[in-house]
Amino acid sequence: MLFLYLTIFLGGAGGKGVWGKLGSELYEDYVDMNDPNYDSESDGDVELKTIIPEMTEEQLQKAIEPIVLEYYEHGDTSEAALSLDELNCKSKRYLLIRYATELAMDHKPSHREMTSVLISDLYGRLVSQKDIAKAFDALLKNLPDLILDTPEASTILGNFIARAIADDCLPPKFVNSYREKVECEHARKALTRADHLLFLDHGMIRLDNVWGVGGGLRPVKSLIRQMSLLLQEYLSSGDIEEATRCIVELEVPHFHHELVYEAVVMTIEAINRSTEEKMCILLKALSSSVILTTDMMTRGFLRVFEDMPDICLDVPLAYVVLERFMERCQKAGFLTDEVIRKVPTRGRKRFVSEGDGGRIKSDPYV
Repeated sequence: MLFLYLTIFLGGAGGKGVWGKLGSELYEDYVDMNDPNYDSESDGDVELKTIIPEMTEEQLQKAIEPIVLEYYEHGDTSEAALSLDELNCKSKRYLLIRYATELAMDHKPSHREMTSVLISDLYGRLVSQKDIAKAFDALLKNLPDLILDTPEASTILGNFIARAIADDCLPPKFVNSYREKVECEHARKALTRADHLLFLDHGMIRLDNVWGVGGGLRPVKSLIRQMSLLLQEYLSSGDIEEATRCIVELEVPHFHHELVYEAVVMTIEAINRSTEEKMCILLKALSSSVILTTDMMTRGFLRVFEDMPDICLDVPLAYVVLERFMERCQKAGFLTDEVIRKVPTRGRKRFVSEGDGGRIKSDPYV
């Protein structure tokens, strides 16, 4: 007994049947697997990981907006994708498409074009086809609220859906499969719009420019053609609001003198009082709404005056029609004195003969 006491007191480890060195239980490597408190998963190093909770829908919406707005400035989809990828939203990736599209609805056509390009570039990188479909499903259901801020939201969403299908981000069956289910009038209108765009002649090709190319990025020839087409459509329909919308969406206020030029030349070539009246009404409306500035109006008419020698080669009555149209525009009150003073009158000679005593012949087309 004395031996056991001395062993423990002096720090001996002891032998079989003894308690061992004092405090040795703290350094014991032996683990009894039969111990009911033994945890097999506690062996080895323990690694602690930081867990960041996923962002809520409200947090995502606030985070996505500045990224998309910055993208509108630099136009780099890769940079936008990197910023969006940093957002913790693995189970909510569809919200990237939804909120980007909602934001684009409140912006101009060139920004909507950029958003369509962004959606296409995010597909397969951050979002799947299922995510995009889910995003548009949410947008279709939310249309009654969206049209409160954006009255044309149904048409815009239809354009986005059609463009996504043309870019192979959505399957073509998306429109038909949804149209049979929706009950909302606005959603049905959006799907009908998408279906109409997809089944136009060469629809898939034309959808590459469903939003147009904004401002200075658009080739001049393309701009002239677009202006000519919208003027022809206006003469056919007489819809001033639609013509005005198309002009604004071109986003080229610096090139509006070309619109005036095309309108006046088209009027001269038509040799028709109805065309003169409609064009005068359109120019008056655009001037009153300040879509056409005084400078653009003046430049457009002066360009026509300069080209009259060439125009009258194809339209012998060009000077007479121009003078008559100018009188109508002057009465409408949107032409400056500068323009009126410079109206060419050389065409009068074409209707004067020596046998008439200097009297101007009547206009055979009146």
